[in-house]
Amino acid sequence: MILVTGAAGGPQGSTGRHVAGLLPARGEQVRAFVRTDDHRAEELRKLGAEVVVGDLREIADVRPAMRGVRRAFFTYPVTAGLLDAAAAFAAAAREEGVTRVVEVSQLDASPVAGTPRMRRHWVAEQVFDRAGVGAVHLRAAVFFENLAVVVAAAGRLALPLGPADTWIPLVAGEDVARVGAGLLLDPAPADPVCLVTGQMATAGEAARAFGVPYEDVPPQEWEGWAMEVYGDPYTVEHLTHLWALFRFIGSGDHPLYRVTESIERYGGRAPLTLREFTGA
Repeated sequence: MILVTGAAGGPQGSTGRHVAGLLPARGEQVRAFVRTDDHRAEELRKLGAEVVVGDLREIADVRPAMRGVRRAFFTYPVTAGLLDAAAAFAAAAREEGVTRVVEVSQLDASPVAGTPRMRRHWVAEQVFDRAGVGAVHLRAAVFFENLAVVVAAAGRLALPLGPADTWIPLVAGEDVARVGAGLLLDPAPADPVCLVTGQMATAGEAARAFGVPYEDVPPQEWEGWAMEVYGDPYTVEHLTHLWALFRFIGSGDHPLYRVTESIERYGGRAPLTLREFTGA
């Protein structure tokens, strides 16, 4: 039995939903953890998953969901509650004797990272490591889906990234899920950190892949617009700092600006490109 969180999916990559679909197709038993029992939960049942409903931040919900589980996939949306959820999940996994937790982190998670969310992810990684549950941290680049939200809302790639030649490390949510599923099924020991970047693209190239113009938006203007679109201060906080980092690096190089081999190694195929994602 493999426990998969975030199994209902959402606008931020839907890695849990992808994993919950990939594993039954490979003959695995899946317990899908969802927040709400709605039509998405019913679709998971049709795939053969056992659905449990609860709040990942609540240990009383997580402990029974973890019973009988030996491997688990953890993801949490960009909103409040990451550390509460990670702590509850790690504690329940340790109690149950889980041997591997694959969890979605961020590309530059560290105690000195440039965004509060990345620093929180680093803390969450430490929690999982100290729980002794065989944690593997998927340090993922910016999801294609994040750019798609902006394009859908603005009709253009309107971001505070500076010139059109500013680099963005990118990856498809589906590819992160494929790596996660591969690691969940791999019996071999795994490195605790797995970098997952599928494509490097400039802001201009990304806009062309969506078939829209790129517009450099002043940071304060973008932040106000983002609050209207996302309606979540934690999401806006993270993205505002993230775009500022890319703007600062600009067209320069960075050690993390590399397409990684992990997608082919664990996901079983070449990374999806942004043009393939958009159908351009």
